[in-house]
Amino acid sequence: MPLLIVVVVLALILVSTCVKIVPQAHAYVIERLGGYKCTWSVGLHFKVPFLDMVARKVNLKEQVVDFAPQPVITKDNVTMRIDTVVFFQITDPKLFCYGVESPIMAIENLTATTLRNIIGDLELDETLTSREIINAKMRQSLDEATDPWGIKVNRVELKNIIPPTAIQDAMEKQMKAERERREAILIAEGEKKSAILRAEGKKESAVLEAEAEKQAAILKADAEKQKRILEAEGEAQAILKVQNATAEGIKLIKEAGADQSVLTLKSLEAFAAAADGQATKIIIPSDIQGLAGSVKAITEVIKD
Repeated sequence: MPLLIVVVVLALILVSTCVKIVPQAHAYVIERLGGYKCTWSVGLHFKVPFLDMVARKVNLKEQVVDFAPQPVITKDNVTMRIDTVVFFQITDPKLFCYGVESPIMAIENLTATTLRNIIGDLELDETLTSREIINAKMRQSLDEATDPWGIKVNRVELKNIIPPTAIQDAMEKQMKAERERREAILIAEGEKKSAILRAEGKKESAVLEAEAEKQAAILKADAEKQKRILEAEGEAQAILKVQNATAEGIKLIKEAGADQSVLTLKSLEAFAAAADGQATKIIIPSDIQGLAGSVKAITEVIKD
């Protein structure tokens, strides 16, 4: 009985070791008697005891490797240090296990050599401003080189570019000078706009003042015009009334049948009325008879 129990326990242990469950995003490489047999994907699998063995458990998820900064030399002989980040994924577990001894080390060395080749064709300024181009070229080169290893390079990013200290100081001075230049330009543009606004304000003020003066002059001229018109109309009405009164007087004299002496007397009264209230001397001609004759002639005209 004890022997039977031992045999059963050993059988259970053996069976449990022969049953394998491959989890999601993983793959198992199986070898039989030291040679590659197959690759297990996700699910339940059984292996032959003592003949088959799990040679490698491969992770199929996308992996990230951050490599240390690598010294590179640009086209204009500037030495800088660049560290890269590689995103890769294992697509063929068999090639990954048997293609290269140390895949990560191989990718690191391949990244360093590819980076030196690309940076060697660029100058310092181009290197600092062409990260996207460098990333695309490195990804293409690494993907082609790692394809026989069962690895697909999805992305390559330049994490940091570290130029020499002297270059960094020069770049900082250049950036400071550029910022000061932009500041001066902004200040000058602000002053220019301010001066333009002030000039436009003065211009509008002068235009408004001139317009106000123009309107005032027009109103003043209209008022003066209306005043003169009214004065002229008043004078015309006064003259008309005087003429009407004179005509009425002559008409009354005519109707009353006045003789020559009355007409002469009225003429003298007219002279007196003309000089009434004025500091004016009226000189009457000595030939008063001629004047009376003139009055008579005027009377005849009126009669006609």
